[in-house]
Amino acid sequence: MQPLKIGQAAREAGIGVETIRFYERKGLVTQPPRPIDGGARDYGGDTLWRLKFISGAKKLGFSLAEIAEILELRTAPNSECVAMQARARKKRDEIQERIDGLARLRNNLDELIAACPGRGGIQNCSIVGAIERSSEKLAQFRP
Repeated sequence: MQPLKIGQAAREAGIGVETIRFYERKGLVTQPPRPIDGGARDYGGDTLWRLKFISGAKKLGFSLAEIAEILELRTAPNSECVAMQARARKKRDEIQERIDGLARLRNNLDELIAACPGRGGIQNCSIVGAIERSSEKLAQFRP
């Protein structure tokens, strides 16, 4: 069987070759050994599985540090599903916090848009004025 070269593995995992190299440097993936005959390294098997797993976990919003923990959990002999469920719940809660924050920003912008007459010079724009007042307040708190 032909070894799965890094470029092929990258395509199958839906990532770039440099991403694989980055994961190797971060210790998420072990670089396969070079064959004795000097052929190409084989990025198939467990390496390809890990690359696909990392890609899937990133799509769910997990950071590389979290993915490293999950991979460790996945290979620990006595790990329980409840440990992964707790991580997934924590990630979901973090995502919900971001969604709530973005919803607050959207609502603030909706209020500014509604209050803006939409005519006249930019120097009299209520949105610009609100931004200027906001930046002045923030400047007061700078060291």
